Amino acid sequence: MIARVKRPGPLAESGQSLVEFSLVAFLLVVMLLAIVELGRLLLVSSTVANAAAEGARYAAVHGSTRTGGGIDGPSGPGNNPAQVVAVIKNFAKAGPLTTSRLVVTVVYPGASNAPGQAVTVTVVYPYDAFSTYFPFNVNLGSKSQGIIAF
Repeated sequence: MIARVKRPGPLAESGQSLVEFSLVAFLLVVMLLAIVELGRLLLVSSTVANAAAEGARYAAVHGSTRTGGGIDGPSGPGNNPAQVVAVIKNFAKAGPLTTSRLVVTVVYPGASNAPGQAVTVTVVYPYDAFSTYFPFNVNLGSKSQGIIAF
């Protein structure tokens, strides 16, 4: 007598699709979170760099020979003049970051804001991750220099 071998039918594979879907769905969600997190990291980094450049530009065109008062008057020559810091924080509001966590340093190396002197603006932001699955502990920073024109 010949024994018959029973082949598995469709019922033997009923849980396979569920296992495959759960593995693929988990990896897809992790990959999408990583893409969103890295995109946000680049956006915040770009905002910090542009804010530093805008602060240096503002300080360069608002030297000691600038006439007027208030925001149109001269900035500096002391460290961290309020006008330059306000311009940097206003510019940084465009990005997805908390402006109160910005660390702004404005330095006039020649101790003067006269035309021809240099100004250095440094902006540092401690990046806060959107999701706790990717804990980034990184400080995003940018340094920009300019020569005072007016």
